[in-house]
Amino acid sequence: MYLGRIWIFPIKSLDGLEIEEATITSGGILENDRIYAIFDDQGRVVNGKRTARVHQLRCTFDGGLKEVRLWENGAPEQFCLDAPEPINRWLSGFFGFAVELKSDPKAGFPDDRTAHGPTIVSQASLEAVQQWYPELTVESIRRRFRTNLEVNGGEAFCEDGLFGAAGELKPFRIGEIDFLGHNPCQRCVVPTRDAVSGEAVPGFQKKFMNLRQTNLPAWANAERFNHYYRFAVNTSVPAGQEGKKLRVGDEVRV
Repeated sequence: MYLGRIWIFPIKSLDGLEIEEATITSGGILENDRIYAIFDDQGRVVNGKRTARVHQLRCTFDGGLKEVRLWENGAPEQFCLDAPEPINRWLSGFFGFAVELKSDPKAGFPDDRTAHGPTIVSQASLEAVQQWYPELTVESIRRRFRTNLEVNGGEAFCEDGLFGAAGELKPFRIGEIDFLGHNPCQRCVVPTRDAVSGEAVPGFQKKFMNLRQTNLPAWANAERFNHYYRFAVNTSVPAGQEGKKLRVGDEVRV
């Protein structure tokens, strides 16, 4: 297997950016991945779990990830990420309540503070899931699950071999970087919705759970599935990997 795609999501819950290489930070994340997040005045993150309004918000970034362009309809507005006040006003108007964009370039804002490394899935798995929902495209499935690393060359759900028994951290390597596989990633409401319109697919979660169980590889550790709404693998990056680079084409070795 080899690394086929790398995705980062500079602002948590917003549009991603496909890149050819990524550096590991001292906090064990991909550089620039989810290093910004939107918070309300109670300190709660504003994301797709909380409001489907997030899906109507589009963004693109300049090459140096110093500026962002935001829009819903009409012409995009450009903002400097180092000067947050204008972007805070714009986002507050968009959501209809006061919000603030915060930054943590070292550790970012992952959902899982223990398995805080990049999430991993295989292209074959995305294609298999797309077959369960023939009305959707592979790109739609990819955007719904928002996984950082996509591997090629394996069978569907081959990434289920990157985690072990409960309490076990399974080592593997991509290129020159060591990883620890934790568990199959528990999913939220976000994959049930179109990543652009926010429109939900009726019965998405129930259908996914039934077919995930039916298609679980015979060699996979079924004990790690307390339910089958789990897809992709949560990881962490052990100490000593800071500054190393992942590149598309890197070999995956278990």
